[in-house]
This record gives sequence, structure tokens and C-alpha cells, in this order.
Amino acid sequence: MKKIYCIIALILLVLASGCGKQEDIKESAINKDNDTVILAGYRQLAPGNKDAYYCSSSLGVWEPLITKDKDNKPAPCLAQSWEMQDNGKIWIFHLRKNVLFHNGTKFNADSVIANFDRMKKGVKRSTFYGLNIDAFYPSLLKYEKIDEYTVKLTFKEANINELYKMTDFGSPIYAPECFAEDGNFKTFAIGTGPYRIIENKLNSHVKIERYDNYWGEKGKIKTFIVRKIPNTDTRYAALKSGEIDGVTDLNAIPPFLAEELKKDSNFVVYKNKSTMVRYLALNGTKFPFNDVRMRQAVSLAIDRQDLVNALYMGYAIPTVNILNYCSPGYKEFPVRHDLQEAKRLAHEVLGDKRVEIVYGINGAEPLQKGEAEIIAYWLKDIGLDVKIRVLEYATLLKMIRKGECNIVRLQKGLANGDPYTALYPFVMPDGALNKNNSVAYENDEIVELMNEVKHTTDEQKRREIFNRIQEIAVEEQPVVPLFNDMAIAATSSRIKNYGAINKIEFVTDDELKM
Repeated sequence: MKKIYCIIALILLVLASGCGKQEDIKESAINKDNDTVILAGYRQLAPGNKDAYYCSSSLGVWEPLITKDKDNKPAPCLAQSWEMQDNGKIWIFHLRKNVLFHNGTKFNADSVIANFDRMKKGVKRSTFYGLNIDAFYPSLLKYEKIDEYTVKLTFKEANINELYKMTDFGSPIYAPECFAEDGNFKTFAIGTGPYRIIENKLNSHVKIERYDNYWGEKGKIKTFIVRKIPNTDTRYAALKSGEIDGVTDLNAIPPFLAEELKKDSNFVVYKNKSTMVRYLALNGTKFPFNDVRMRQAVSLAIDRQDLVNALYMGYAIPTVNILNYCSPGYKEFPVRHDLQEAKRLAHEVLGDKRVEIVYGINGAEPLQKGEAEIIAYWLKDIGLDVKIRVLEYATLLKMIRKGECNIVRLQKGLANGDPYTALYPFVMPDGALNKNNSVAYENDEIVELMNEVKHTTDEQKRREIFNRIQEIAVEEQPVVPLFNDMAIAATSSRIKNYGAINKIEFVTDDELKM
């Protein structure tokens, strides 16, 4: 392990050496006043008119019918209460009254119907999660207005888990006036949230302002500007110099820089459980990963706890389960590291031969290169000689679809609270991540179980089925999960109410309860 820690030390030294560099981070189009907080993330949080949601839910612009509580179970939002009838074939939703969209129009049953009409136009793509009525409302026969504040959904098949499917990204609601004829947005997204968009400059920034007619607890900060600063070093330099007040979103700041900030009383570092699981997709369309034993060997060769401790400094939780730990259906499994068993399994597949494999990573994430170097070092022991390819994400996706990589480092979050929705892309033969990532995984028992759980109304039986699916996936490793994310954010210590945009409860180390 001494060699591993030398590799880690070198990686961190190289990464840290760029932190003093500061690109041109001034943005003349941004006018800041004393009531404005400027944050930055690596991506545009309002991708615009052709995105299914227009903007991330983290901006607090739009709200769903159903949200999640602190235990990730369905909770009221724009739907204040509901009733299930006929074992889930009928759902009746009672809508919240006295809610206004940002343009001043009333939220009511007509606006909900207009949003379902929009979804019926076809799948809408997004940089967050796709908006697909067939995925979020399977076997939906009709949706109808009962009265001004009551909506009824009728399904062909029992749909006892529908509330979980509808949470957050599964039931977004916008003012009908902002929809174009094709279902895209013709204006800014107009929602019901505590903040409204007042400016959006693609590949630069989005500006949101407190909506004073919000139905719930009002925003505590008048204006937020969220800039796109893709480069990690530049974001860090902007924060240290006071050019921005905080960093946010996925990959906001790498753990080693978060630890540096914690030493400075001018900054506060927050963290929280993330819905993101990071994993390795192995190309199952060709040798050697078309053999389950080789996938198992890779999983056993990786010391996830060592990886997390050394490189992620406690800002991640090792896992062998593809279902994220925020899912209500999550089952915990022991995280095994057994190099001797890994060698035995690999030898059964490779014999005495060695195989060269291509390992593709996203160059925009600063720790992926170091992570790949460490994993490559472990994989040498099981007969795999790794060639790491650092690529732009778009190029990486093209290579994955063409099957030109043997291993690819990817990530997946939870679009909603439904375990079925989360598992399907990985474990079903026609699952998007299974097909698009050249995983080529198929297990007849899982297919049967997934088809069974769709029609199972007993909650205990559903839990048993999902547990069994996870057990099989942990055993066969269709993909190799590495760890569940911790979301990291950092702000100037003068900023209070960081989570005020969308009421996310970020906490400090002392407050976090695992």
C-alpha cells in the first residue's frame, strides 16, 4: 500500500498546484449589489428552452406535485393530499390552494392538466433527468379535472408505488403560458417556487430573484446569481478572492480543497447525502467483461474503503449496491475487498494471459484521473493492463455507445423515489444505461422479478422483491459501484441561509448524522 499512497500524494500535489491559477473570472454582465449572493457551479443550472425542466430543481424555481421528506418518502408539495383507490389503479390528488405562478396566474387543476398535456407530446431530454410520462406514469389511461383543485389519474394496471415515481423530477409543474406548441419552453420557466428567473445567459449565468408572493416560507436572500465556471481551479480561486460567495451543485469542490477551506475561518464547508452513485461501467459486449467472473474480480480487487479514505477524505461512502443510499428501497451490503479471490476468478477467465483494456474518464472531474490511476494499479494484479483515456464528456459518451472503452467511470442519481425507476436502466436488457453503456447485462430472474413487482400491491412483498434484485446485482455486478456521493458546498462565512433557495438542509461535519 505504500506505493498507493505515494500515487495519491502525487495526485493531490499535482491537483493542488493548479489552485493558485486564476483565469479571467470577471463577468461584466453581472451587476452585484448588497442583496445579491453569487454562487458558481461547473455546469449551467438553467440550460434553457429545450431542456425538459429548463433549470435544476436546486434553483427553487419550479415545484413538483409530490416532494420527499427527510426520510426520502413522498410528501406533499403542490398536491396537499391524495387518495389511492382500486389498489392503485386510481389516484386522486387534492391540490394546494392560494398558490400563484411567477406570472401571477393561479395554480389549479387546469394548470396540472396542461402539464400532463405537455408530457403527452413525447419524451423531453434534459441534462438532469429525462421527462418521460411512460416512465413516471406507467400504464396511464387518462388524467382529468374533477374540480378546480382536484385531479384524477386512472391507470390500466395497479400502480401502488405511483407517489414514489412522482416525487420531485417526476411531477414538475409550470405555468402553461411558458410552453411552446412543441412542449419546449417559449419563455423562462415560470414556476411556483420561492425564486423566479429574471435573467439567463447560457454558458455564463442564471439570475434568480425572491418571489414575494410565494405560498410558503419566503426566501431569506433577495437575489442569487449562479455562474457557470467549469474549471475547478478557477472556481476555487474565485471563491478565495471574493469574486464569488460560494460554490454549489455536483462536483462543486473536490474534497482536498474543501479540507483546505475548513482551515480558514472566512469560509464554511457544508455536506449532505447525495442521490448520486459513482460506478464503473464494464463493456459486456466483448472479452473479458462478458464473463460475470471477470466483473466480480474487478469488484473484489478494488479496495473502496481505502479509495474513499485516501482520495475522498470521508466525503463519500463505499458501496457495492447500484441503488443509491437515499432510495427508500436501499438495502445495505458488506463492502468486500478480497484480492486473492479476485485473482482466482480472473485466472479462471484469462488463464495466464494479460489483457490490455481502455479506461475512459471525464476530464472535467479533477479526481477521476487519480482514482483511475489507483484502480489501474489494483487491476494489474488480476491480469488487466489499463490504458487511461482522459476525454471531454461528450466524446466519452460517444465512445461508450460505440463500445470503444472497456471500462468507463460514470454516475447516476435518483430522478424520483421509486426503486423500480432507479434499477430499471441498469438491470433490464432494454434499460437505457445497460444498452447505451455497452454493459449487455441480462439475468432472467431479475427480469421476472421486475415484471412481478410492477403488479405487486403488497408493500412488504415489494420490499422483498427489491431486496432480491439488489442481492443479485451485488453478486453479479452488472456495473461496479464504487461509492455513494456526499454533496459538498462551500461559502463565505458571511453568507447565512445557504440552503434557502430550495430548502436543502446542508450541514457541517458536527451536524451530519449518517
